[in-house]
Amino acid sequence: MLPRRNTHQVKVGNVVVGGEYPVVIQSMTNTDTADIAGTVKQITELAVAGSEIVRLTVNSAEAAAAVPEIKKQLLAQGVHVPLVGDFHFNGHRLLRDYPECAKALDKYRINPGNVGKGSKKDEQFAFMIQCAIDYDKPVRIGVNWGSLDQSLAGRLMDENANQPNPLPPDAVMKEALIVSALESAQKAVELGLSPDKIILSCKVSHVQDLINVYRDLSARCSYPLHLGLTEAGMGSKGIVASTAALSVLLQEGIGDTIRISLTPEPGGDRTKEVVVAQEILQTMGIRSFTPLVTACPGCGRTTSTVFQELAEKIQTFLRAQMPVWRLQYPGVEDMKVAVMGCVVNGPGESRLADIGISLPGTGEVPVCPVYVDGEKTVTLKGDLVAEEFQVLVQEYVEKNYIEGGKKRTEKSKVIPIINV
Repeated sequence: MLPRRNTHQVKVGNVVVGGEYPVVIQSMTNTDTADIAGTVKQITELAVAGSEIVRLTVNSAEAAAAVPEIKKQLLAQGVHVPLVGDFHFNGHRLLRDYPECAKALDKYRINPGNVGKGSKKDEQFAFMIQCAIDYDKPVRIGVNWGSLDQSLAGRLMDENANQPNPLPPDAVMKEALIVSALESAQKAVELGLSPDKIILSCKVSHVQDLINVYRDLSARCSYPLHLGLTEAGMGSKGIVASTAALSVLLQEGIGDTIRISLTPEPGGDRTKEVVVAQEILQTMGIRSFTPLVTACPGCGRTTSTVFQELAEKIQTFLRAQMPVWRLQYPGVEDMKVAVMGCVVNGPGESRLADIGISLPGTGEVPVCPVYVDGEKTVTLKGDLVAEEFQVLVQEYVEKNYIEGGKKRTEKSKVIPIINV
């Protein structure tokens, strides 16, 4: 395990964030929260995919009124994922007018940049914090580059201008993000909210800015931190930018919850951001979620697409099985599977995996040796290699990931995410 920054531990529903607990994956719905059926469906999909906390927009009376029913329907389906209410501009009114919403949510997200203006800002912020105290809820004080408190930014700009050696404007803006989060957290504590009810975030859109801001923020507080580029982008750009930023911080022990804020393609699957978050954590060796498939990229020796198709089928099969396997076979998420395309690296990579197969490259004998725990066991031939290898993977799981099995005893020493 990589060393983790020492923080308060914050309980969000049945999930504990911070301290020595695993980095938590979070996501957010993009449905109209007032659409109860659509929102329940998407939250369920996100939870099944592996989102351990789900945030939803609470921006209107209709949305606030829908939250208790959403929670009720989720619990009836056995979905216990904590729900976070995302409040902007009118959160104080919605929490006041819809107390059942305030009770149903597991955490409130408050943005200091739009909780109010002028004299009303402190009053409205205080009301939301008092709701958190009254209903025993944690809060995330989430500062965003695009909605920064302009009065605070102006104050710091003026102070900077009066310095003998003023900082560049962008450095002042980064400082304003951090100060906004820390000052808001301090106000919340002064109002009576316990420090172990507070999570902070300072989100920006650029990789280097995010790294610099969170390094500074982490050095100046002991609150758990939520990581994520506020608008990562679409497709490979969003994935690469998020991976680049979060991997640096996670490697340094910074970050207690993460979200990959991908812009979905029209009609795209919202769960993709959950999968990307899981793969970042798993490829870094921080947490394991599903067996990963090692597969070669292909070259002139592998002009056939057989190994590509098999790798895709096996990865899809593994993900589809995980909701059941996770409960029946503890430790299976650490399993290593290899699907290789030719004799150059195929046997070697397959031996290093728990179970692997080396397919024939162009011109090679059309046989597929299978290796289990480093030993060659069988050789597959014919048109049903994919199906036969899938059966072998299932048999391997059933044999090795059981109570008292060697894989479980070796690989199950993980701090649980749930603490109830």
